[in-house]
Amino acid sequence: QVQLVESGGGLVQAGGSLRLSCAASGRSFGSYAMGWFRQAEGKDREFVAALSWSGTITRYADSVKGRFTISRDNAKNTVYLQMTSLKPEDTAVYYCAADQWGAGRETGYKSWGQGTQVTVSS
Repeated sequence: QVQLVESGGGLVQAGGSLRLSCAASGRSFGSYAMGWFRQAEGKDREFVAALSWSGTITRYADSVKGRFTISRDNAKNTVYLQMTSLKPEDTAVYYCAADQWGAGRETGYKSWGQGTQVTVSS
């Protein structure tokens, strides 16, 4: 299992950008598919983006396609979520998750971080 720590959240105006980072500790980071999820207050957690362990498959929720980009740097054991054109409805706690040998799915993640708050003001 890997341990995950998110960072980079904060308060931003609508239309702005943020980059979230998720640092992983433990071995074999390169063997893990990585995902980003979010949970707005009073709502269920939802899938945002995923990247397969090979880095060749990406998947995005329709609500963020064209605005968010997931990427990874295996040398730094880190996955990123670049968020642009942010909207108030993107406000949520953002979590990263890991799935060993995963294909970048929307489910099946076994390791989770503690989350980082993103607030988008109108």
